[in-house]
Amino acid sequence: MATVKFENATRIYPGSDTPAVDKLNLNVEDGEFLVLVGPSGCGKSTSLRMLAGLEDVNSGRVYIGDRDVTDVPPKDRDIAMVFQNYALYPHMTVAQNMGFALKIAGVPKQKIRERVENAARILDLTEYLDRKPKALSGGQRQRVAMGRAIVREPQVFLMDEPLSNLDAKLRVQTRTQIASLQRSLGITTLYVTHDQTEALTMGDRIAVINKGILQQVGTPEEMYKRPANAFVAGFIGSPAMNLGVFHASGDGYVTHGEARMRVPESVLAQLTPADNGRVIVGVRPESLRWVPGADATEHSVPVKVTYVESLGSDAYVYGTIVGSENEEEKFGSGDGSDQITIRIEPHTLPKVGETIHVAPREDELHVFSGATGERLEAK
Repeated sequence: MATVKFENATRIYPGSDTPAVDKLNLNVEDGEFLVLVGPSGCGKSTSLRMLAGLEDVNSGRVYIGDRDVTDVPPKDRDIAMVFQNYALYPHMTVAQNMGFALKIAGVPKQKIRERVENAARILDLTEYLDRKPKALSGGQRQRVAMGRAIVREPQVFLMDEPLSNLDAKLRVQTRTQIASLQRSLGITTLYVTHDQTEALTMGDRIAVINKGILQQVGTPEEMYKRPANAFVAGFIGSPAMNLGVFHASGDGYVTHGEARMRVPESVLAQLTPADNGRVIVGVRPESLRWVPGADATEHSVPVKVTYVESLGSDAYVYGTIVGSENEEEKFGSGDGSDQITIRIEPHTLPKVGETIHVAPREDELHVFSGATGERLEAK
């Protein structure tokens, strides 16, 4: 086992002027499960491939333990990769697939068999060792791919979206198995996904990347409760955070349409001329409480209901802020959306077309610079 370190690691693909990964600085502790997450094309898989030696590092360094592996061939880096498409040999049995890398490395047959059988016990694959991949389900094939990595006993596991080809139910089941397995083996693991739910449920820490630039590194709780900027705030969480531009009114409140929210004076005092009185306000669906009409005040958010979704244990109300049609910029849940999402108890539901009032819990309000998108903290 070993630590992993990226030191100003940069990758620029031939023919491009923009780095796919730009000066990545990231430390992964020994035995840690770190999830690299971000939208498609953000550079997360490129970062993983730089560590594996499958992509050149144009500048900067990459370390595994105390060893600089920037120019070391992939076969000598002591890593094992698990891919999205399993990459199993169809003509080989499960046992042969799992032990193939050891066979190529010249490991004695008895040693190979011991390692394969041990990995099969861990992964509940013992009864399938003599089958070929075509006789297995998608989840079983993915476990075989995991077994092939385990038998190599590497210093580092690299996993590139290993659950993408599984159906939703199997994906949930397999991700818990992978997380439990990693913790029992204690092998340093970098896991790439575009699914932020996987990131929140699996990782010891999460690294969010966008456009090749590392945005924030932290625990799932830190990412959820204290996103460093508006991008992380909108990316982490399901349903997505309600996010958009409000205008400082000069009296300790910010407005959007007919909505008014109280913001600490110490936050508004940090606005610069570049912000032009604009702040990006974020509030999660579960941080909005439905205020009965009789208790509604001018400091609540009037929402015209467009859809109600009851899930049994929860309900979600979707709507638009009254007066938001007069705003140039949108406020809503998801990129470019003007539809706000509110999580409520399922016992009493509003009707479509009704206007309800909601109020944010002030200690769960997130405020970011209108100019830079960086978090503004109350002091």
